[in-house]
Amino acid sequence: MAISEQFEKRGEGLLVRAPGKINLSLLVAGKRPDGYHELETIMAKINWYDEILIEEKREGRRQKAEGRGRNDEPGIELICKGPYKVPEGEDNLVYKAAKAILEKAKRKNKKGKINKESEKRERHLRITLTKNMPAGTGLGSGSSDAAGTLMGINRFLKLGFSKKKLMEMAAKLGSDVAFFLGGPLAMCTGRGEKVQKLPKSEFRVFLIVPDVNVSTKRVYENYRHDSAEYERLHREINGYIKKKKIDLVCELCANMLQESCFELDTELRELKKGIAGTGIRPLCLSGSGSAMYCIIDKGNEEKIATYQNKLAREFGCKSIILNNNSW
Repeated sequence: MAISEQFEKRGEGLLVRAPGKINLSLLVAGKRPDGYHELETIMAKINWYDEILIEEKREGRRQKAEGRGRNDEPGIELICKGPYKVPEGEDNLVYKAAKAILEKAKRKNKKGKINKESEKRERHLRITLTKNMPAGTGLGSGSSDAAGTLMGINRFLKLGFSKKKLMEMAAKLGSDVAFFLGGPLAMCTGRGEKVQKLPKSEFRVFLIVPDVNVSTKRVYENYRHDSAEYERLHREINGYIKKKKIDLVCELCANMLQESCFELDTELRELKKGIAGTGIRPLCLSGSGSAMYCIIDKGNEEKIATYQNKLAREFGCKSIILNNNSW
């Protein structure tokens, strides 16, 4: 799959590409007083994208026949389409992100920091989300959509919010949203909202996406902490980072949420065993699941193609060969 630019002018609108991610490692340091888990995770963007088209909404214009949309909030019309269904209206992170940045812009405008034309336009936006990645698979697509919406509206309306301000908005929307404002490779700590950029590391990934949705909330609720395992992996991974050996981090397949995920979905555990038995290994779980991946050598496409046919035929799994994303 070709690597594309993040922003592209489409007619009078702006198209924003929102990439997915994989977790090259995911450690849980323990539970925080606020109820969240303290994380240490290395996340990498991949070149598989949802698309967000931001346009000026014209009064009295009929909603396009394709897709369905809601217009609960004056000035925000959200249309969702694509192969995967997602909540529409207020429950969608794109909607929440749009509402958050527009409300922040209105407050900024009252202080005289945005011109009247921008203030007028910001009340009339049509946003079309094309969902190419499934939710509930550990690929962070919802968080990426939210980040893309923040950046896109900021650029489209020339609001002038700094990256620091966008990061503040992102942290309120979800733990992984801040990562997608930067990257493409980073160590994320706290709830995931504290982002430390890492040097770029090129790789190819064979991504396997079962037709299974996993509840991140349930996986965390079911998690039982192993402090000794955390300390061991923490030392090993930080040693590799200092030596700039991200490839060795990948080989560890360190994901402390994996056991909790497989306890909740034993079929997914058996599926992973079956896929690994075909020779695809080391096979790693991304995030809280259900997507799995294997880092592959370049020039291995012909061999991987035979695996793709086998996975589709025997396991009913979608699979795709991807690169790390460059932005």
